[in-house]
Amino acid sequence: MVKLLKVIIVLAVIGLIGWLIAMKFSLNTTVESKHQLLLDRVEAMGKLELVKYRISDVLEHKNKTPFLPDASVLLIIKADAVGCIDLTKIKSENIKVYGDSAAIQLPEPEICYIKIDHKASRVYDTKMAFFREADLVDEAYKSAEQKISDEVRKSDILQQTKTNALNVLRPLLTGLGYSKLSLSFEEHSVQILKPM
Repeated sequence: MVKLLKVIIVLAVIGLIGWLIAMKFSLNTTVESKHQLLLDRVEAMGKLELVKYRISDVLEHKNKTPFLPDASVLLIIKADAVGCIDLTKIKSENIKVYGDSAAIQLPEPEICYIKIDHKASRVYDTKMAFFREADLVDEAYKSAEQKISDEVRKSDILQQTKTNALNVLRPLLTGLGYSKLSLSFEEHSVQILKPM
């Protein structure tokens, strides 16, 4: 009985020591981030965002090498393109008011930004990438960004921005009491004689 008691005590001590060691060296990962934010600059913004295009791209990107099998990645990419008018470019000589009439020359619309939404984008599949996967995905995103940028510039986003500018500014100006309006852009003029 004494031997059994000694064995139980030794096993209990070994179990306790093993448990303490396991608790001490367990793989409880803690995340620690230290940030030191610095405000670089403050800019005045005057861009009126008027249209937003949401673009989807399914991209298969391959790297072909003579000695290794072709590595490929399939991405489903979501991107946003926004058309705007920079109101800071309007000068006092661009605005003419005559009683209940107003004539405003607006700056040409521009593409404010084109950016990939990385939260909504997904890497769908990779093949034979092995240790090259990160570089392959990075190349694919850059390729997608260039293609999306080219396609947005070919699209009608700037014309849609002009149309939306008129739709936004018309009720604003008629609400200020101007019944006759002439809104023009640098190249083309759009006349609005009566408010709707």
